[in-house]
Amino acid sequence: MNDKTTAREVWITGIGLASSLGEGLDEHWDALQARRINVDETTFAPYPVHPIVKLNYDAQIPKKGDQRQMESWQRIGTYAAGLALEGAGLKGNTDILSRMDMIVAAGGGERDLAVDATVLNDQAQGNAAPGALNERLMGGLRPTLFLAQLSNLLAGNISIVHGVTGSSRTFMGEEAAGTDAFRIALARIVSGQSDIALVGAAHNGERKDLLMLYEFGDFALKGKATPVWARNGEATGFALGSGGVFLVIESKEHAQARGAKPFARLSQVVADHARRTVPGNVTAVLDSLWAKLGVPTDTPIITGATGAAYATDEERAFLKKHANAPVRGHATSFGHLMEAQLPLGLALAALSIAKGKLFAANDSTGVEIENAASPSQIVVIGTGHWRGEGMALVERVPA
Repeated sequence: MNDKTTAREVWITGIGLASSLGEGLDEHWDALQARRINVDETTFAPYPVHPIVKLNYDAQIPKKGDQRQMESWQRIGTYAAGLALEGAGLKGNTDILSRMDMIVAAGGGERDLAVDATVLNDQAQGNAAPGALNERLMGGLRPTLFLAQLSNLLAGNISIVHGVTGSSRTFMGEEAAGTDAFRIALARIVSGQSDIALVGAAHNGERKDLLMLYEFGDFALKGKATPVWARNGEATGFALGSGGVFLVIESKEHAQARGAKPFARLSQVVADHARRTVPGNVTAVLDSLWAKLGVPTDTPIITGATGAAYATDEERAFLKKHANAPVRGHATSFGHLMEAQLPLGLALAALSIAKGKLFAANDSTGVEIENAASPSQIVVIGTGHWRGEGMALVERVPA
């Protein structure tokens, strides 16, 4: 970044949000204030999942052909991106959209579970003749599936559907990818390399293959979907959630030139990788990141704490040093959205700044406390379930 004498201020001017709690900002704020949680504890039992609400995809993806060639996570993300552009007053503005940068944090795509299951069953039962695997893969998978599995296809679909045709970057790396997407986008705008960017992520948690993967790592929550701070002992882990989060961020000058009003200012995004094999190192890294932000210890916190045993235990130790800070752990309400977890925190922080208050606490353990004060700053924390730590500072824009 440039030094503070030349660095540009960056505003958040659009927020697109679709999740298990609804779509759009008003539905989400009302749900959070009512402490509403939408969780399915039966479909994927014993694993609870926060399913996406029913969306009218036609509203943001008008062509059925476009919808059909997307997997669920791409439809969710493209829908949320449309909401962000709409909220920023940019839908159909070809002049700005044609030079808008896009940075997406994405997972590895989705698989055809029916074909996978058949292949595995044949192998397990001894019914797989030589060459059967290749034959099955060549004949059983539709050609477009391989395209749908490409991580950069979400950015491609957003470009096709919404006309965002500036530079495009896709980051992979689970929670850390969401942090880096905003870190790089902010740095580009601050330094003058970019004026405006669409940044975000999407996640489909309603997938048996993902649940199997995370169960192998002992990360998946089983049984009841308890508040994230109440997950201890044998009841630890995360409940996957489905949702899409995209933000429009732009330089103050660019926003003012087009008459856009900000939700808040994105001031800093910092990241690091702790040595997870060293006890206490996650806490130490979070301490270091906080010091880089340079904010008081009682600054409000919105965190994507996952509930995974080791990472969240270390984050709890960090939060104890900020005992006077009002804390909100949004995984209780939304589930864990992996790449979209820090973007979700940023969206909620900007919304809280705009509303002039934090959303309601949703915790029975005492970690989260009610606070009536109007926040001028909020720190967003993202601690990955097995790697990656990040923080961001969202601030009120002076009138």
